Amino acid sequence: MNHAPYVLTFGETMALMSATQAGPLAHASTLRLGIGGSESNMAIGLQRLGVQAVWCGRVGADSLGELVTREIRAEGVDVRSIIDEAAPTGLMVKERRTPDLQRVSYYRSGSAGSRISPDDLDRDLIRNAALLHVTGITPALSAGAAAVLFEAIATAKAAQVPVSFDLNYRSKLWSQDDAGAVYREIIPLVDIVFAGIDEAEIAVGTSPSAEELARRLSQLGPRQAVIKLGAEGALALIDGDVYRQNAVPVAVVDTVGAGDAFVAGYLAEFVNQALPEARLKTAAATGAFACLVPGDWEGFPRREELSLLLASEPVLR
Repeated sequence: MNHAPYVLTFGETMALMSATQAGPLAHASTLRLGIGGSESNMAIGLQRLGVQAVWCGRVGADSLGELVTREIRAEGVDVRSIIDEAAPTGLMVKERRTPDLQRVSYYRSGSAGSRISPDDLDRDLIRNAALLHVTGITPALSAGAAAVLFEAIATAKAAQVPVSFDLNYRSKLWSQDDAGAVYREIIPLVDIVFAGIDEAEIAVGTSPSAEELARRLSQLGPRQAVIKLGAEGALALIDGDVYRQNAVPVAVVDTVGAGDAFVAGYLAEFVNQALPEARLKTAAATGAFACLVPGDWEGFPRREELSLLLASEPVLR
């Protein structure tokens, strides 16, 4: 049992193949092999910021499953993986069709990660966590995965463990109507909710302002509703008060994973009992770092690096 303060998360992490240059994937001569998954991305982000993270999930009894667990563990995350002998590790492929546009394809139907079940839950691990983090990807994978998410939240709430929820809508997994119905079941059960504008509107309807979306989300139950606004920063409604955070301007290379980095920054400061302004400031910085390099999580910063975006000199000696 892990007795140090830790944040617990679970979900599917897949092997990731990425084109190394722009153009049709059919003509790509090389692909880069890595891993990616919203929950494990967030766990790595926390770990780099000095907060112990625990990631739970299923992988196949294959080389890609070994890659997933090895890479996450190498970042210091406490990995609790189940090896599924009957299903493969999921795969996603990123095609950089133009220099500014990426397309992501998933090969995860019937994957090991989608076969997670309530029997896989370590309830004591949940009860002893400082926080449980879940995303809207998990309930889209399968009925069993959805059951795991609701059971995990119920276990956390019974133990008075705070729960955060990132909507993280994936159009290739389910429809907006199906997603919205499930979001509205989950949001009243959690303490912190994260969403982009489009995701929030799936849950609570269209609105002319981020502040109104945050209020609608909060009215469903969470004391903290955080709207991720990309290049415009973020807005949060926390215990009835509105907070705004500007984005950190950077030369964007790849935005994939920036939302997970943002959440990691926010939750790291929340666990450390920082004020809302500090949570959002760190979240904006971690999100900006994620955009600086290709990859889902590789550019996430360590805590001592957070000030680098403000450095006036190009070379530090």
